Amino acid sequence: MTTSLLITLCVLVLVAYAFDLSSKRTKIPTVIILLIMGNLIKYAVDFFNIDIPNLDFLLPAVGSIGLILIVLEAGLDLELNKKKKAIVKKSLLSALLPLLILFLVIGFAINYYTGASIMSSFINAIPFCVISSAIAIPSVQNLSDNKKEFVVYESSFSDIIGVILFNFFLSNETVGVGSFLVFFGQILIMLAISLVASIGLAFVIKKIDHHVKFVPIMVMIILIYEIGKIYHLPSLLFILIFGLFLNNLDELQRFSFIKKLQPKLLNEEVHNFSKLIAEAAFLIRTIFFILFGYTISADTLLDLETLPFAVGIIVLIVSIRFIQLKISKTEITPLLFIAPRGLITIMLFLSIPISKEIDFINNSLLIQVIIMSAVLMMLGLMLTKEKEEIK
Repeated sequence: MTTSLLITLCVLVLVAYAFDLSSKRTKIPTVIILLIMGNLIKYAVDFFNIDIPNLDFLLPAVGSIGLILIVLEAGLDLELNKKKKAIVKKSLLSALLPLLILFLVIGFAINYYTGASIMSSFINAIPFCVISSAIAIPSVQNLSDNKKEFVVYESSFSDIIGVILFNFFLSNETVGVGSFLVFFGQILIMLAISLVASIGLAFVIKKIDHHVKFVPIMVMIILIYEIGKIYHLPSLLFILIFGLFLNNLDELQRFSFIKKLQPKLLNEEVHNFSKLIAEAAFLIRTIFFILFGYTISADTLLDLETLPFAVGIIVLIVSIRFIQLKISKTEITPLLFIAPRGLITIMLFLSIPISKEIDFINNSLLIQVIIMSAVLMMLGLMLTKEKEEIK
């Protein structure tokens, strides 16, 4: 049984890798293939009566690690300097404004349609408002550097803002001045922790001479993230700041304590660390979406009760995104279609407390929105006439 399981897992990862390599040409998002693979495994298990334990409990843990790795990978890939100021500002607004508008419109729609409390409606709306960096970033590797960079910044900001907003409403039964003061206090605390932890971890990377150094660093990162979550702090902010800090040491050399890190020597270690994170992110992302695909049934996917609402959410996402891109004078295609929902959507959905759950906002609606958004992105990339080249 163990041998069969390991062989199956190895084959699945290799197949996923093959599709990931070919996605630059086919423009088919790897997430669709992974979900199909997971679903086929489910039917094979049922057909051959193989005894497999319930794997649902693995999703939150694997998803959390995946989210950490993906945001860290993005941070380690982004440069912050005066030349990037315009794209950072544009991508931040592109992530923030549509998210807030979608949050309000979908939240009030859920409240009106289901009669649930406004706070529960808002909490259930947030997962549908966040762009999934886990799907968006790997799917745009064949675009020009400017568009790829825009998507990386935008989807990373969207993940972080979405998680912060979700935690804010989850930890407040009512919203008032006190709630916002606590909220901004938590952000300031997290910023301070992020700065201290980033400097400390950078020193650890520099000082450790042992042949095993990056795994303990990753464990410490996950530990800080999870402890921050216990105290309702925006831990994902730390992950992004740590990645940005390591990748932009050259820009911070004017500070004396940064010089002590010897950025030129540390950059080689950061480069190696970045490659390890990219490969780990691929593996965890693959496992997560296969696991999620395994939980999907045909009845869930083809639920006609939730389908009109799912289509409405997709239309709303595209409409608001079109207006935002027009206002910001950003090229429409193919960016209009690159707003997939995925890992972060699933993670937030699974984090909704039982007391805040709404029956209508279920697995069917979630899966339909994720798949439709991924298919829309695929079609948008395929129908883009411009042939992009990576510079």
